[in-house]
Amino acid sequence: MNESPAIFDPHACPSLVGKTRAQLAQALGAIGVPEREQRMRVGQLWHWIYFQGSTSFDAMLNVSKVLRAKLAEHYTLDRPRVVAAQLSQDGTRKWLIRMPPVDAKDKGAEIECVYIPESDRGTLCISSQVGCTLTCTFCHTGTQKLVRNLTAQEIVQQLIVARDMLGDFPDRTRPDDDGLIPSGEGVRPVSNIVFMGMGEPLYNFDEVNDAIGVLTDGEGLSLSKRRITVSTSGVVPQIAPLGEASGTMLAISLHATNDELRNKLVPLNKKYPLKDLLDACRNYPGAANSRRITFEYVMLKGVNDSPKEARELVRMLKGIPAKINLIPFNPWPGTQYECSDWETIETFSDIVFNAGYASPVRTPRGRDILAACGQLKSETEKLRARARLALDDEA
Repeated sequence: MNESPAIFDPHACPSLVGKTRAQLAQALGAIGVPEREQRMRVGQLWHWIYFQGSTSFDAMLNVSKVLRAKLAEHYTLDRPRVVAAQLSQDGTRKWLIRMPPVDAKDKGAEIECVYIPESDRGTLCISSQVGCTLTCTFCHTGTQKLVRNLTAQEIVQQLIVARDMLGDFPDRTRPDDDGLIPSGEGVRPVSNIVFMGMGEPLYNFDEVNDAIGVLTDGEGLSLSKRRITVSTSGVVPQIAPLGEASGTMLAISLHATNDELRNKLVPLNKKYPLKDLLDACRNYPGAANSRRITFEYVMLKGVNDSPKEARELVRMLKGIPAKINLIPFNPWPGTQYECSDWETIETFSDIVFNAGYASPVRTPRGRDILAACGQLKSETEKLRARARLALDDEA
């Protein structure tokens, strides 16, 4: 990929795709739409942008020609550009998406999002930041430094792009190249969202919360809050506010049963140790057996996968409505870790299951295109890393 970085153009017309209702009202006010009309006009735009997936103002037939012309003069319905698309052997799709620059200092964000099809659902794994600050040692994304937070608009645009690519808007053609995209009455290609892509969502709390408001609006994209999961490495002060503000499902990137090991695997634990994290989970608003918290536990060979640690995991989660998601480690270039043997994973799972917890072992998806859990890293960063390695070899 030899494309030049995007250049910020202060005169370019901004896109309305991904904006909140309040932002759409501001955009309408800026072109002279009277305040008394704005609520109605926002409702019209909302339907065409988020329900119909319109790419042209001309399609908005219940909007006057005069207003359509004024909208087209000042705004667009552009989406971010997909600069690379990969298809895994198992049907998983990964898109490298380039966002336009938000200001003169920004070179344009590049993020990855992943679509995982299953027979009864389609899950989109989206990013909340460009890069990450957490440096979890088993995670490829953690090796890319944080560039910036994504805006709520950029977060929402990832779903818009996915629905475009999958034909998941009315009157769009659905791809049938592999037959793995969910189909059938009542089944949407994208039915579930997980904030498990690049970045720590709770370090971008306001933008993530605003994005969830757009994603779950019943007159547009209409995703259920119970089908949106926000995963955090343990930003304790923001866990309760997340539940109060958004009502989404919660996932905790746990991976260890003691502070000493978790300090190494998830350095954020030094700031918010396990006791504080688990107390926040016990008090998570709305947590119940019908809305269990998912604890993600990556299986690292000889590191955290012993029967003793399985029993300790059961003990420490006592009293929390929980599901334990065991994740076979997905390797990436340069990692120090290996995946636990399958027999070890099964033994660990049996101990957890026999204690009364659901303990599914997540089937690795998209490993062949580095789209699996913990493997995301923007393509430009990979290319820079390869260039550095080549220079080191020449030195």
